[in-house]
Amino acid sequence: MQVVIVESPAKAKTINKYLGPGYEVIASYGHVRDLPAKDGSVDPEQDFRMLWDVDPKAQKRLSDIARAVKAADGLILATDPDREGEAISWHVLEILKEKRALKDQPVSRVVFNAITKQAVTEAMQHPRIIDAALVDAYLARRALDYLVGFTLSPVLWRKLPGARSAGRVQSVALRLVCDREREIETFVRREYWSIAAQLATPRNDVFEARLVGADGRKITRLDVGTGEEAAAFRTALEAADYTVRSVEAKPARRHPYPPFTTSTLQQEASRKLGLAPAITMRIAQRLYEGVDVGGETVGLITYMRTDGVDMAPEAVAQARSVIGREYGDRYVPSAPRKYTAKAKNAQEAHEAVRPTDLSRRPKDVARHLEPEQAKLYELIWLRTVASQMESAELERTTVDIDAAVQGRALELRATGTVIKFDGFLTLYREGTDDGDEDEENRRLPAMSAGEGLANKGIKTDQHFTEPPPRYSEASLVKRMEELGIGRPSTYASVLAVLRDREYVKLDKRRLVPEDKGRLVTAFLESFFDRYVEYDFTADLEEKLDRISNGELQWKDVLRDFWKNFAAAVGETKELRVSDVISALDGMLTAHIFPPKEDGTDPRLCPNCGTGRLSLKVGKFGAFIGCSNYPECKYTRPLAAQSGDSDNPAEANGNRVLGTDPATGLEVTVRDGRFGAYLQLGEGKDGEKPKRSSLPKGLAPADVDLDTALALLALPREIGRHPDDGEPILAGIGRFGPYVQHGRTYANIEPGDDILAIGLNRAVALIADKQSKGPGRRGGTNAGRELGEFPEVGGMMTVRAGRFGPYVSHGKINATLPKGTDPETLTLEQAAELIRAKAGGTPPAPGARKAAAKPASTKPAADKKAPAARKPAAKKAAAAKAGATKAKAAAKKG
Repeated sequence: MQVVIVESPAKAKTINKYLGPGYEVIASYGHVRDLPAKDGSVDPEQDFRMLWDVDPKAQKRLSDIARAVKAADGLILATDPDREGEAISWHVLEILKEKRALKDQPVSRVVFNAITKQAVTEAMQHPRIIDAALVDAYLARRALDYLVGFTLSPVLWRKLPGARSAGRVQSVALRLVCDREREIETFVRREYWSIAAQLATPRNDVFEARLVGADGRKITRLDVGTGEEAAAFRTALEAADYTVRSVEAKPARRHPYPPFTTSTLQQEASRKLGLAPAITMRIAQRLYEGVDVGGETVGLITYMRTDGVDMAPEAVAQARSVIGREYGDRYVPSAPRKYTAKAKNAQEAHEAVRPTDLSRRPKDVARHLEPEQAKLYELIWLRTVASQMESAELERTTVDIDAAVQGRALELRATGTVIKFDGFLTLYREGTDDGDEDEENRRLPAMSAGEGLANKGIKTDQHFTEPPPRYSEASLVKRMEELGIGRPSTYASVLAVLRDREYVKLDKRRLVPEDKGRLVTAFLESFFDRYVEYDFTADLEEKLDRISNGELQWKDVLRDFWKNFAAAVGETKELRVSDVISALDGMLTAHIFPPKEDGTDPRLCPNCGTGRLSLKVGKFGAFIGCSNYPECKYTRPLAAQSGDSDNPAEANGNRVLGTDPATGLEVTVRDGRFGAYLQLGEGKDGEKPKRSSLPKGLAPADVDLDTALALLALPREIGRHPDDGEPILAGIGRFGPYVQHGRTYANIEPGDDILAIGLNRAVALIADKQSKGPGRRGGTNAGRELGEFPEVGGMMTVRAGRFGPYVSHGKINATLPKGTDPETLTLEQAAELIRAKAGGTPPAPGARKAAAKPASTKPAADKKAPAARKPAAKKAAAAKAGATKAKAAAKKG
């Protein structure tokens, strides 16, 4: 019996069918161990020794693998054909050696680019050993990502409160987004005019020609800059006589695009299907590993992590056969097309992303697939077939026209492109970032030199130059690939990290940097500029590629990097937060203090009129504050939103609702650290202005003046309690809307309106709270009971907590993931959260925890020592919390 190790159960299931008896295919479920998020996991002082921790979730699987290998005749490592796949095989083999599961059994490594019976059986006939150079490249990349993330992120936390992490590739991708935003903010638009004439041939065929020359000089797009100039040209053209000077028709060919790489697949799926790169890769993974098609599990596409654009000869031959059969011999080129990868060092899986069998047409397999799977498969199929089709034949026609008018010589030009033979365009046209198809088919009427033309009207249009567009996910992936930043197989995870950490957001399918992302980028550019430079990052990627080719030693690359990087980090130890804020304030001036249209000083405090506004950083992040604090307590969010209003509140991104008739103060809706809130006036003489948060479910855009005044008037008296005559109040506190009677506070329930709740309902809520006994705010947070925990019993309850909803089982509390509705949380979902928090099956409520260590054998007198070491225990707890926080930072860049 041969044991075969692959990554996923789906892949194992498919391959097991192909190999049959004599083989046992087992899934490792991806990586089985990683660097623990603690200091010393990569130790530069010990020649970059790396300490690995086995994933607790993988322990049982590894035990099963070890048990199977001990009884096997041989071990075959069949993980994916790239660096990550090689690394997974290496990790599994190392763990099996540690477990002494291997005796004299032969160990081999096989790779296949497609999960088909032919590819798998052929791979089994050509085994090899683990590629040490690929493993070294993986180790270098993993060590670099750890050293950058785990070393740089704590610097961010100390010097820039509110920042979450930095990463080797992640930070450079973020800089691209922020640099583009800076270009947009500093862009100065320029006026220009286009001038075109509607002309007709003697046969009355009308076409358009644009002005390209005047009095011996060329007229380019921006040369006519005012309405007066445009009017002068219009007057001249209206009086001109038009004659065709020359007609030139040139044949042209447009060649098909190569089949998909990882990068181009992500770009096209984003443009044409609206899929985020991470979703595209998840769907492609499923198509690669195998899908049930008519009762047979088959891999529909080749491996989807590749920079290669070449295809296997049999795939090329099949594509040419499909083209001839479906579209005719005219669409089959005389010789097969050969493509070459433009990347400096293509991924080890050299073949492009293509269908494993082109005879499986999209319409034939669509009924077996989920809708998004079917769309992605169709996109891959079309691109693959089109890549082997004949070129499109075009005819590009240029007509130059003289416009003669007294005292002036004007020149116009008309252009047109005609598709004479559509070739591959009959099947596939590449998408563009704005969603339009790249298509030209504008035909000009027949004309000949010397022929006169009639004027049918002159058109002058005013335009303004536009700033560069924000990156879409597709265009950012394309730019990263052009610069050599990261590797296409990591782009999806990099973009996901930027969004998860709220460094960027998607707005109308464009990436917009959040203030938090702007601050992190500005900090890194100010104090770690070298490590977010595009050329430096690309050069490091090239060195990693050279390691995989066996040209460089991986530890030599780490030594070169660490020497300078450690020195740069050391230089920031004495850096004061005030120095950081000053540097960021200067770098982000265009963002936080854009020029005002009236020319007034954008840094002048609109509240006191004398203070200067500047960047401030508090416990919860950055904001703008007045230099006259504490006398003036004016603050606003980081970015001042542009607008036409002269009102300072609106100019600062706040919405003015109106004026309070009782005080004459302005009522505004503002965006704060903890969400939207209402504010009355600006506060004078050191007093804070009156504020109110918005009840859950009330959107800032839905707030009107009457609602705002009612909320600002809280707490309000609902009435008197019928038992003791004491007042019952309704208000909004740190835990949300509540009703209060004496020292008893009761949160109002969903469906109750804090502005409309009546006396009877309030009395019922108070009575219910009092019946549950004392606790926080006069009662316990009973929550909603979900049911008994499946394995060990004990009631699970979902509750509202200070930091959000959580589920409770005994002494274990697990916070609900962001976006999870506590009202719809199920028993099964709650159990999973508790298991994850407990690291397995939690102990039964009330059960004593097993001792982590054997009982001490020291004399009784020594048992007092722990009490004396409480500060150290606190320090250890803090270090543990810091290591947990750093875990995300130590992940891949």
